[in-house]
Amino acid sequence: MFRLFLALNLLFLNVYACKGGYDSCKQKLLDSNSIINQTLQLPITKNQRLVFTHITPHAKILKHDPFLSLYLLEDKKGFKYPFTFNNHLSSGYASVNYTIAIEGKIVKKQIGLNNFASFNEALYAPSILTNSCCALEGIVTPAGIIQKEYVQRFLQAKEMDYADIGIRVNDVNSFVQVSNTDPFMRDNPFKKDDCILELNSQKVKDSAAFMMDLLFSKIGTNQKVKIKRGAKVLELNVLSRKRYGGGFVSDTFLEQKGIYFDKDLVIVNYMNEDADYGLKVGDKLLQINGKTVKNQREIMNTMSSFKDSSSLLFERDSFQFFVQIN
Repeated sequence: MFRLFLALNLLFLNVYACKGGYDSCKQKLLDSNSIINQTLQLPITKNQRLVFTHITPHAKILKHDPFLSLYLLEDKKGFKYPFTFNNHLSSGYASVNYTIAIEGKIVKKQIGLNNFASFNEALYAPSILTNSCCALEGIVTPAGIIQKEYVQRFLQAKEMDYADIGIRVNDVNSFVQVSNTDPFMRDNPFKKDDCILELNSQKVKDSAAFMMDLLFSKIGTNQKVKIKRGAKVLELNVLSRKRYGGGFVSDTFLEQKGIYFDKDLVIVNYMNEDADYGLKVGDKLLQINGKTVKNQREIMNTMSSFKDSSSLLFERDSFQFFVQIN
């Protein structure tokens, strides 16, 4: 009874709750110093802040998700009315920062770590997606909206790992279709253009729901996947493993070999735990098997047709050299 009484009192005392609509949400962001130097820093408890940034914060880091560029930081100053998440149906929401609230709706849900959600209006980043009671629906970034389910999982999970079964998918003609397959996943049973029908005996509705269920599943568990391949319907059993790329981390399948790229295909991180390919940070990828690649998507598309080995052409200080990846 005491907890209920306390919760009700906090609700009534919270001057930002619902009554002032999105103007109150703007004021709450301002009062809590939640946007500083284009960095989102939301109080989510009285002594913790949820931070979206690409720069390592100068504060005590409690947790970090490199895929979503999210940090959980200790907040010694605290804020009386932390942000909460909307766990109920909402009649509407808006993207809110200090000065503006842009009302609208999500027109495309977040598909895993590679495609963030999109809005029907142009948005300013960083900002929050919220209902009129200032309850969070998501975080607005320059790359799109990170939906609340992913943010809540970040806050709740002990380990910031995601599960993977060696495929990337898209919605094509009302089907969830495999767009890329991981060549480094041993005995990968999937093929490009396979249509995903069920995951663990549950009908697959769309790519967003499928990828969320998959990513949030426990690594090392068996995933039963029913697919349609041409005229055949097949049931595949796949052991999930750790995901290495996606979101704000490069996703080319080469991350499993410890090779991470920036948008210009320059190596920004190289961890040669399994094999020493003689690469260094700063090397630039030019070609794969004689085919020029210009972005990470082209690397993934080319690597999907990888068989036994691939020849990668790199450039270092105007000197070009080949590396065999197998």
